[in-house]
Amino acid sequence: MKGPLFYSKILLFGEYGIIKDSKGLSIPYNFYNGALKVDENPSEEAIRSNQSLQRFALYLKELQENNPQLVKFDLDTLNADIERGMYFDSSIPQGYGVGSSGALVAAIYDEYAKEKITVLENLTREKLLKLKKIFGEMESFFHGKSSGLDPLNSYLSLPILINSQDNIEPAGIPSQTENGKGAVFLLDSGSIGETAPMVNIFMENMKQEPFRKMLKEQFVKHTDACVDDFLQGDVKSLFGNIKKLSHVVLDNFKPMIPAQFHKLWQRGIDTNDYYLKLCGSGGGGYILGFTEDIDKARHALKDYRLEIVYNF
Repeated sequence: MKGPLFYSKILLFGEYGIIKDSKGLSIPYNFYNGALKVDENPSEEAIRSNQSLQRFALYLKELQENNPQLVKFDLDTLNADIERGMYFDSSIPQGYGVGSSGALVAAIYDEYAKEKITVLENLTREKLLKLKKIFGEMESFFHGKSSGLDPLNSYLSLPILINSQDNIEPAGIPSQTENGKGAVFLLDSGSIGETAPMVNIFMENMKQEPFRKMLKEQFVKHTDACVDDFLQGDVKSLFGNIKKLSHVVLDNFKPMIPAQFHKLWQRGIDTNDYYLKLCGSGGGGYILGFTEDIDKARHALKDYRLEIVYNF
């Protein structure tokens, strides 16, 4: 048995801000993917994944009992498959902000949900919001409160524009420029980030009026501008706004940036060779980078591994 592939995702803009109704833009990242699978001779990793699926199945049973209007699963088949040793075979690194649990949630929904909303339908806003709600409830099993966006992105394999919490739509993003010098890239921090503690820090900060003011007047403002620039293909304006956003994040989200990257972050702002921002909740995993000249960025970051996500 081998199910269809579900891809990782990258939230280009909107981390933390979408909790407070900033815009967001999420794109599928096909470099990593995962699928449900059964093997004759499972590895240790497959056995661990299978045990995690057992716990997830119990959670889904509770979810269905508590909220039967929202979603129903074919739990008998799911449990029988888990009994046979089914696991999630994934190349998506966990704790790196690229949606490892999102791809798993999408795969389980696709295979076991009853009366599921399919990708082939006319995806109205109502259907998208319902899917997002279902996925949010499902993914909460993995890291507390979930917006449901990661699984939605993985399930649809489309860029998604978040206008606000209850207004999302598939987005057309400008096609990539072959051999373009500008790029969006991932920088490996070399450590794993835990989502829940980072979100807790953010929620604690939100209790302070100055932080809320900064979020609204600077973070959300620059994020929204970046999303608009990116969708319109206005690269010049985009890099001006990313620089401001990078600065705001360095000044106000220090706990989410691994300490050894604070200087590197500042150097990008000072030299304009690259600008860094959080990828997902931060705390480790990947850091997202933007540059107008990938050769300059590679040289400036020669001690690190860069993965290109998108070319301008």
